[in-house]
Amino acid sequence: MRIAILGCGNVGSALVGILQDRADALAVQSGARFEIAGIAVNDLSATRPPHVPVELLTADAQRLVADPSVDLVVELIGGLVPAEELVRTALKAGKPVVTANKALLASPEGVQLRHLADERGVDLLYEAAVAGAIPLVRALRESLTGERIHRVMGIVNGTTNFILTKMSEQGADYADVLAEAQALGLAERDPTADVEGFDAAAKAAILAGVAFGYDVAGDEVMREGITAIRAVDVEFADRFGYVVKLLAIVERTGEDALSVRVHPAMVPKSHPLAGVRDAFNAVFIEGEAAGELMLYGQGAGGLPTASAVVGDLIDATRNFLAGASAPAPDRQPAHLLPESDLQTQYYISLDVIDRSGVLATVTKAFGDNNVSIRSMEQEGYAGEARLLFVTHVAREGDIQATLQALSELDIVEQIGGVMRIVGDPG
Repeated sequence: MRIAILGCGNVGSALVGILQDRADALAVQSGARFEIAGIAVNDLSATRPPHVPVELLTADAQRLVADPSVDLVVELIGGLVPAEELVRTALKAGKPVVTANKALLASPEGVQLRHLADERGVDLLYEAAVAGAIPLVRALRESLTGERIHRVMGIVNGTTNFILTKMSEQGADYADVLAEAQALGLAERDPTADVEGFDAAAKAAILAGVAFGYDVAGDEVMREGITAIRAVDVEFADRFGYVVKLLAIVERTGEDALSVRVHPAMVPKSHPLAGVRDAFNAVFIEGEAAGELMLYGQGAGGLPTASAVVGDLIDATRNFLAGASAPAPDRQPAHLLPESDLQTQYYISLDVIDRSGVLATVTKAFGDNNVSIRSMEQEGYAGEARLLFVTHVAREGDIQATLQALSELDIVEQIGGVMRIVGDPG
């Protein structure tokens, strides 16, 4: 199998190393020996690991993909341009494609590419796009294909999990931990895609398709990042038996409706996801017959992601040799729950003026908007007070109306943390 590799960053160079080091074993597992036909890169002069063959590098990705001697294409460029055009060219030519490109897969163009792969009867495989080395897509597509899944909920972004872990364990502020993550190379210089939830939203959209059979684009996912979370919010969560995590959640809300969302949440310490620390990923699956399952492991990094790519390479090669492709059931247009109709518990913190009658005024704003308060704490300091509320289950629309009403009160100096709560600490 002659392979074209598009992109030679951390994942691409790690993939080259695995293909070289394990050539004999991979030939036995796949039924064919892998040969790298070429490696497309942007900059031919860039410094690369010594194991990357310089003679295989090319700046002409389109020509490499169109080469008749290339049997299979691995796309590790990322983004939409030029990745979409290159993947389309490969699929039109009947060449299987393995990709780690979550942004492409979660775009409308990604839906079109999946349909094109079905039409051509070739594989478009993407295990590495969602949770690095964790075999999540394969488990949902194959092992659990007969299961009626109720909910898939997980930590699918290592950068934000590292930040929230450090905030929880060290009592540090968001800005300080972000700087530490950047210094360690766990966060990009521009961390927007991670900390604002765009990365996790793309993965949630992919999971909606694999686990539930609905086409969902990344920009349709309800999305909220972690930038507004304060150390006091994390400390409050800990005191009341919760851990703060950025979760991607896809769940049934009716016979043919889904809620697909990404947001920070307070998770009970007793829940398996609460113990997932640092840059690790984990996904919790709830099925009708299978019950509760959790997959855990390295969600990012060159070698773990390349490991998932190799698994897809073997699958694609076996299918190619058999004249078949991986199962790809038809998908339906998504019927997404309106954001305002989401129902869950909420945590809300307010900084208010500390004087008589304030609490009554604040709680009236909750009651006027059909939000019932489950518990409340007050902390006083220097003529001001901080009120910490946990609500009973409430509608998102009612919570937003409550927050709007509170923001208009002159006694409320600041609305601090607002987080949804998943489960009960018991």
